[in-house]
Amino acid sequence: MKAKDISKANFAETGYSYTLSLISGKYKPIILYCLMEYEPVRFNEMQRYIKNVADKTLSQNLKELEADNLITRNVFPQIPPRVEYSLTERGHSLVKVLDQLCIWGNDNRP
Repeated sequence: MKAKDISKANFAETGYSYTLSLISGKYKPIILYCLMEYEPVRFNEMQRYIKNVADKTLSQNLKELEADNLITRNVFPQIPPRVEYSLTERGHSLVKVLDQLCIWGNDNRP
């Protein structure tokens, strides 16, 4: 088998790089996993699930995932306001990838 020429390769142009750009970070994969398992989820429920995450950090990660069309934010007009987060269709398409990470982790956990 002939080795590929890396001299013209550009990691930033790969699908792998694009996927990582959407789900990378400390909390985004956890948020997606939480929604995959328990959607819809309210902000405070997610904060308790993740533990030790600042309001601002969680809020920023949720906004980024929403901007990337991976999650949706549903606001219910009531007092006090109720907000729930769910996966979009695009977010659901990541479930296969997240499932594989879970399977690998379970199979290789010490």
